[in-house]
Amino acid sequence: MAFVPRDVSAALASACFAPDYTSARARFLAAAARAGARVDVFVNDVATGPDGGSLSTDVAVLGPADAAGALLVVSGTHGPEGFVGSAAQVALLDAVATGATVPRVRIVLVHAINAYGFAHITRTTEHNVDLNRNFIDWSGGAPSNPAYAELHEALCPSVWTPEALAAADRARSSWIEHKGQDAFVDMTSRGQYTHPQGLNYGGSGPEWANRTLEAIARRHLAGVARIALIDWHTALGERGEPFFLCFNEPGGAGWERACAWWGRDRVETSGGFGGAARPKYTGLLFHGVQRFAAHADVTGAVIEFGTVPIDDARRALQADRYLRFGDGAADDPRRGALREQVLEAFSPQSLQWQRSVLGHAIAIQHATLAGLAHWSLE
Repeated sequence: MAFVPRDVSAALASACFAPDYTSARARFLAAAARAGARVDVFVNDVATGPDGGSLSTDVAVLGPADAAGALLVVSGTHGPEGFVGSAAQVALLDAVATGATVPRVRIVLVHAINAYGFAHITRTTEHNVDLNRNFIDWSGGAPSNPAYAELHEALCPSVWTPEALAAADRARSSWIEHKGQDAFVDMTSRGQYTHPQGLNYGGSGPEWANRTLEAIARRHLAGVARIALIDWHTALGERGEPFFLCFNEPGGAGWERACAWWGRDRVETSGGFGGAARPKYTGLLFHGVQRFAAHADVTGAVIEFGTVPIDDARRALQADRYLRFGDGAADDPRRGALREQVLEAFSPQSLQWQRSVLGHAIAIQHATLAGLAHWSLE
């Protein structure tokens, strides 16, 4: 293992984890000011918050403008998963503010890239787009996933009753019995581009957040030759433990570099998908960074933290979709409870869980900075 998780106090976890998007943004901006970071604000002009207020993606930049290497840390790609990423970013900024030694690299912290999902506690964007499936090369058209149509209704029940959920579960189990768990995980996770109200919908073109990330790359990653990328997520893996999804070519230089930074046993694990093989993801933010900063070599990963059992996470995804599109959902008296179910699946409120994930996140960020500094000297 290439890093040792920090011992995080209850006070530190409470200071870094915010109760909502507005508070998270305020804490991030305050921490950026304490660290002396340069701040760039991108206001979402196509969506508003639950109270009608504005939403923004904020960027804090530290380090010399002529640095050859950059650490890019993104939070909020999947809405409520942003609470973890935000806490990790605040912790890093406060470490800098209190005198932590930082190598001569550029640090670019992108807070709430999917601000709509973060504020509304929904995994997707204002158009129900899974942002982490939206970074395809749209000039070539959308990838095909024909199997998704076979299970769309079961994956997205339009009513929320015990009978409807049981029927959906039976249909899913029957499909898996005939086609296998590997096929199911791949079909549901890789991304689909045909059902705008469905799960893991990749969109029909670049989302606002996609275009914003491209602008961020142009402004703040210009001139760097090496980028270390962390895209913070939750739900996969053991509860409170990190799970790494490196998207560099297995066995290539970037893959080997990731193994050196974070530990080969973590990067090369086959866990995280209930025993199934890793899906053939399309349109990842990682791919977007590679394209937007084509002048640079990118090494990075989606880094997840486990939350609830995989079946509970799946049910939370169904609840999230029902709350947006289900029959009678707008007037359903269970809306508050179901939204809390979604939040708990992607950002557990347990202080023990928050202390564990923040301790790992702090150590991972520092290990990545150290690895980037070494890489820059090669």
